[in-house]
Amino acid sequence: MIFRFLTSGESHGKCLNVIIDGVPAGVKIDINFINNELKRRQIGYGRGGRMKIETDTAQILSGVRHGLSIGSPICIQIENRDWENWKTAMSVQAVEDTKENLDIIKSKEIKNIRPGHADLAGALKYNQQDVRNILERSSARETASRVAAGAIAKCLLKEFNIEGISYVTQIGKIKSTLPENLFDLKEEIEASDLRNTNKEATELMKKEIDKAKEIGDTLGGSFKVVYRNVPIGLGSHVQWDKRLDGKLAQAIMSIQAVKSVEIGLGKEVAETFGSLTHDEIYFQNGKYIRKTNNAGGIEGGISNGENIEITASMKAIPTMRKPLNSVSIDSREQVQAHFERSDVCAVPACAVTAEAMTAIILADAIMEKFSHDSIDEMKNNYNNYLSMIKGR
Repeated sequence: MIFRFLTSGESHGKCLNVIIDGVPAGVKIDINFINNELKRRQIGYGRGGRMKIETDTAQILSGVRHGLSIGSPICIQIENRDWENWKTAMSVQAVEDTKENLDIIKSKEIKNIRPGHADLAGALKYNQQDVRNILERSSARETASRVAAGAIAKCLLKEFNIEGISYVTQIGKIKSTLPENLFDLKEEIEASDLRNTNKEATELMKKEIDKAKEIGDTLGGSFKVVYRNVPIGLGSHVQWDKRLDGKLAQAIMSIQAVKSVEIGLGKEVAETFGSLTHDEIYFQNGKYIRKTNNAGGIEGGISNGENIEITASMKAIPTMRKPLNSVSIDSREQVQAHFERSDVCAVPACAVTAEAMTAIILADAIMEKFSHDSIDEMKNNYNNYLSMIKGR
């Protein structure tokens, strides 16, 4: 990848960090936009108590000067505001061997593994006796770093008028159809704490979340991510690892708790005739158009000029107030799974994270296609390319 990023930090550590490499020089980097993206990730009906503690803000440490990227790696830090309560338990340095310190560390140890989380596999893989060493990094708190990286990617995509949006289509068994005029409803979607403009469906979704909370359970759901104004020609058919849909699927699937990713019609292609599956092509007003978008904007691993449309499903969060039966990693005796402050439902936050991951893949693809040393060079190559394909 050209647009590369690497995150670090633990859920209850001092901070989260992300280093983003490959950003062209001259891209407008708006810190207020980045902070608003972080805020969007924290909003959502069913979020837990931590969202009242943390108000994520980004601090850019390198790679930007006077509001513009300078071509060198961009480093962003996000402080964990709850760090004061974890300084001893999560200390980087060895702590003094006092009864007070040992009691604090002991109180934060985790032995009872959670079904559905990385606890067991991670503890065995990394030979850990305290499962906190797995929980801290496998936690979805890490997605704050991804959203910050995605915000930088969105700053690049804005230069080409490419924009995205996400919409929650299902919570538990409650489903809602996707509006046709999605981008016209952007303000309403952002104002909704479930990223849904269907008032009846939203109320039913909230009742499902309330019911889950009351019985100590959790809920998952599904969402759509849509990006528009993506040019024809991103990605490639020539090798398996160059296909745009493959890259997008991997990026979305890498988000904590996501269990399925679909492009366009997705699994519905299995039950539909080819005549109803494929998007017929027309040439009108000097350009190729489609009247349907069942392919989700990608054919043969290459963007085809239509909207990129992705559907993903998130499982219910495995940390539950009414825990499942499990085993102690120490004694191997039957116990109840560990519970730590958690969300009941985080589907809207997952949707925002998926927006960010999609932006990162599209930014990488557009940089690969149109060079990437400076934004001026990219725009010049981009405009020449559009002129070339317009004449064909």
